[in-house]
Amino acid sequence: MSDEPVLLGFAEGIATLTFNRPDNLNAASAALMRSLERRLHDVIELPDLRCVILTGAGRAFCAGGDLIEFEAALQGGGTRLIDTLRTNQEIIQMVEDLPVPVIGAVNGAAVAGGLELLLCCDIVIAAEGAKLGDGHARYGIVPAGGASVRLGERIGPSRAAQLFYTAALIDTKTAEAWGLVNEVVAREKLMERAFDLAREISLASPQVNRHIKALTGPLARPERRAERILAELERFAEHIGGSDLQAGLAAFREKRLPDY
Repeated sequence: MSDEPVLLGFAEGIATLTFNRPDNLNAASAALMRSLERRLHDVIELPDLRCVILTGAGRAFCAGGDLIEFEAALQGGGTRLIDTLRTNQEIIQMVEDLPVPVIGAVNGAAVAGGLELLLCCDIVIAAEGAKLGDGHARYGIVPAGGASVRLGERIGPSRAAQLFYTAALIDTKTAEAWGLVNEVVAREKLMERAFDLAREISLASPQVNRHIKALTGPLARPERRAERILAELERFAEHIGGSDLQAGLAAFREKRLPDY
């Protein structure tokens, strides 16, 4: 398999983007996010693009941001960490802004930044046994990839609050019942089902589907939505001055539970 952090495949009008850091649970490192940005630019230029599938290699979809890198950026001082988060937020927005339907194929854990990427997908198919959740609060991280806006849109404010405040992960049965996941399938059937659905989408009018995506996507939502997503960065900048971020990152590095 290629060493590229994000792989791109294309056939039958269907682009497949695969996070390719399985040994690191596809954590969203700077290298992975830069690779995703490049691949998204490539996807936009594909001829007769009709659908995109987003998935991960190995046992995780994406375990969230690379907290070791976050801690290094924090210790580097200045605006390094906020600059990284701003870049990640812009790249995640690129997923939501894709002009064609996007299917998230959840092969394993989707946590924090991984969940934020899934929330930019139009349809989510999950493998049995996958776990999903926000998880930011566990390690003292303020959501900065749009979860504070998109999670409530997807599952309602009360269920979003439960995931935010507890940092708990839920199973696919619960995620399906809550509307976070469209379908749950056997792990070995995940990509087969994702491609079947993508082919079904591809048979419909590609022009109409692009119009529907524009009518129902972020540009069709309230203007303050974009401001609320950007406000995450303001909150994170304020949060840096407290003690919980350092405590959470140290606990992650030392592989222990934080003590706040």
